[in-house]
Formats: sequence, C-alpha cells, structure tokens
Amino acid sequence: MKKIAVIGAGSIGFTRNLITDILSVKELRDVEIAFTDINEKNLSMVTRLVQRDIDANGLAIRIVSTLDRKEAVKDADYIINTVRIGGLEGFEMDVEIPLRYGIDQCVGDTLCAGGIFYGQRGIHAVLEFCRDIKEYAAPDAILFNYANPNAMITWACNQYGGVHTVGLCHGVTNGINDIAAVLGAEAKDLDIICAGINHQTWYISVKYHGEEMTPVLLEKFRADERYREKEKVRIDMMERFGYYSTESNGHLSEYLAWYRKRPDEIKDWISFESWIDGETGGYLRICREGRNWFEHDFPNWMKEEPKKYSEDNYRYEHLSHIIEALETGRTYRGHFNVVNHGCITNLPPDCIVEVPCYVDRNGISVPRIGDLPLGCAAVCNQSVSVQRLAVEAAVHADVRLLKQAMLLDPLVGAVLNPKEVWQLTDEMLIAEAQWLPQYKAEIALAEQRIAKAKKEGTYIKVSSKGAGANKLPERSIAEMEKEKDSVRKMAAASSKG
Repeated sequence: MKKIAVIGAGSIGFTRNLITDILSVKELRDVEIAFTDINEKNLSMVTRLVQRDIDANGLAIRIVSTLDRKEAVKDADYIINTVRIGGLEGFEMDVEIPLRYGIDQCVGDTLCAGGIFYGQRGIHAVLEFCRDIKEYAAPDAILFNYANPNAMITWACNQYGGVHTVGLCHGVTNGINDIAAVLGAEAKDLDIICAGINHQTWYISVKYHGEEMTPVLLEKFRADERYREKEKVRIDMMERFGYYSTESNGHLSEYLAWYRKRPDEIKDWISFESWIDGETGGYLRICREGRNWFEHDFPNWMKEEPKKYSEDNYRYEHLSHIIEALETGRTYRGHFNVVNHGCITNLPPDCIVEVPCYVDRNGISVPRIGDLPLGCAAVCNQSVSVQRLAVEAAVHADVRLLKQAMLLDPLVGAVLNPKEVWQLTDEMLIAEAQWLPQYKAEIALAEQRIAKAKKEGTYIKVSSKGAGANKLPERSIAEMEKEKDSVRKMAAASSKG
C-alpha cells in the first residue's frame, strides 16, 4: 500500500480534482492519503469534501488530516507540494508594491518582482519540507512540486533540499489545446515536442498525422479571429522567434522586457476577454474572488452529487498518470520540470527545464533534446540567470544577489533604474518580513536604509497606490451571485495555493 501526502491541501478545488484523478486509477484505490495545511478551516473543508467523495465511491480510504507536517509525510512514497507561502496577503504585496513603482504584472508568480519574492518565501519553506521528507518519508520518496515559481522551487529542492523533485504544470497541455483549435484538429491527434523552461517552453515540433505543422502555425493563429485578439503577445513572439510559447498572453507578457514597460502601450498587447489575457493583477483578483465565493458557497458543494471515480473520465493532472506508470508499468509520456543534465544542450546543465519525459515502473526517463533554436534559448537563458540569482539569494539570505536578480529581470530592468530597484527590493523585504525569517538581519538594515533616505530627502517618491493599465475591481458576493454558474466553475478549478 502506497502513501500519498499533500502539503498545502487547503487549496480546495485543486486538491479535490487531484485526488479524483488519482483514485480514478483502479490500482491506486487502496492508497493511504494524508492532508496537511496551516489553514485549519480550509483543511477541514477539503477533508470533508474529499472524504465524502471517497465514501460515495465505496472505497475504504480514511484521510489522515493533520496540521502536523511531519505526521503527514511519515512513510509517504509520493509528496505533493501545492503551497502558497504568505497566502493571498503575501501575493497582494508581490503585485501591489511593484505596481506603485510602475511594474504592471498580470500574475506575478513566476518571474518579475512578484515571482522573485514569491520564490524567496517559497524556497525557505520547501527546504524545511525537504528536511522532513528526508527524515520521515519513505527512502525513495518523490516530491512533486506544483507550487510557483515552479522552476525556482524545483531547483532549490533538488540542489539544496536533497530530495528528488519533479515540477508539474498545466502550461504545455493548455497550449496544445490552442494549437489544436487553430488547426481544426483534436489535441490527441497531435504529436508534439515542447522544450524550454517552465512558462517559457516552446513547441519546437508539432506533427499532425505525421506532417510537421510548425511552419503554418503563425498563419493559422493570425487567421483565427479570436486568437488574433486574445494572444497578441504570443503571436508576436511566434513571428519574431518562430515558435509558439506555452504561456498565456498576460503571463508571457510579464516575463519579457517589451510588452508591459510603457503604460500607454500595455493595452495594445492585452485582450479584455479574460483576466489571463493581460489584466493588471488579474490572477490576484480571481484568487480573492474564488476564496470568497468558496467560503460563501461551500454548503452547496456538500449538497451536490459527489465526484465519481471512473477510468473513463479524462484525467487532466500529470500526477495521476505518473503514479499509475510508476506503480503499474504502463508507459506515460508527459512534459515535466526536471534538472537539465544536458537534455537541452544550450541551457545550463543544472537549471530546471520543462521537457518531454517517459515514465514506467523503472522511473522517469528524460530523453536528449539537443539545442533549442538559438533565439528561444536566448530568451530562456535570460530567465535562467534571474532564477539562479533568486535561488542562491533565498538559500543564503544574500540581499546583494536578490537585488541583482531584480535588476536583471527583463521587465523590472525595463521599467526601473538601479536606484529604484534597490529601494523597491528593500521595501518588499520590509513588507514581507513575516515570511522571510532567513532575512531577519538584512531586513533590519533595509529599514535603516529606508529611514535614512526619507530623513535625508533621497527617498524616491512613488505612487501611493498603483492604478495599472487595466486593473478591475474585485467583485462582491452579490455581484458574483448573478453569474453563479461560471463563478462556481472558476472556484472548482481554482489553482493551487
């Protein structure tokens, strides 16, 4: 009997979908399951909801639900990390403080100022997780990381945590659906090779019935009225670099220096169809609305029909397929985040790459991709340099490296000068101090620097509240009630953390 532990299980919609996928595999219906979280209320809600699903499907599993992480990971074979360190309070600071300086992020959880600071909080926490895993989990336990910034956290766990860690993300799957739509094909009929780094992965080969479709993709996307409007950044990148990128329009735009640096030009690159097309702080708004709605609507979830575990259901999550392959020997091919080790030959060997992998009873095998197209590799290498600085900064509490990461970030560097970057970094350290214990001594020095600058009149004045190019107000419960079906669907599919 195998044991699966979920750290950050209070991410209710995500955790429930994850367990549904896993328990839809008949060979996995006798696993042990443990949930842990620091939010007792959310942990209780998700446990009640998932246990009701389990009971309705006639399984004998009893979820171990605990605030004690060590108890949850004890003897676990597979550990799943879905945490958002700092919660929505920390997330708000990642978005709102840079916005006062003119840095307009759509998401802010992977790169840019928000992603770098999210990584500082997350890396410190996951290294503690790794210590517990090494001491209490099964000897060959695997940590599956869903938390962002995915590459940074997966990098830290493998290099400094000493735990075999694989990063998982939905970007490649979502992009395949886009490509299938413009080709008028079914996603299952496409044979693709996607390679790069998380959220900057490139579809370097797309075959449909054996024919390479990459040369016609730009024309197909331009000809599609909906995609032409909602994916302006991705289409522009495809025109200039030759390949479609995994990440959505709004997300991709904040990793690059060109699309969000001038407030009067941002609207030229974003769509207003959905938050993910480029809305200022769009993901923060959606996360807040999803949290508020779920707390309001939870009694109705308990009245609905339980989830049905069936192998006929399409399983969206990589994880269920991976564990199924490891336990049964059925081969699965997917795109995962792993240590490069020469898979992509023109990216650093120690960085985390997102590439096609094969899984069976022997483990996870990573084929050799070779060189990425030179331009694509250059885009990735720029981000890898920021990731490396951010990881080293978080592990060693090195403020100089942290400020260098911020300065070298494409969008931060495009908007701010070095003095502004140094001040922004100090202000974010001070604001997020409660989640950055490794920086305690440095935060005290940052407070002194800010106080001195204000006293001497050298403090760089910034906006008291950033408006952003396209910032929408958070909807109230009453407003969401008018669209309850779509809002409930959003909350049910809510992201991890």
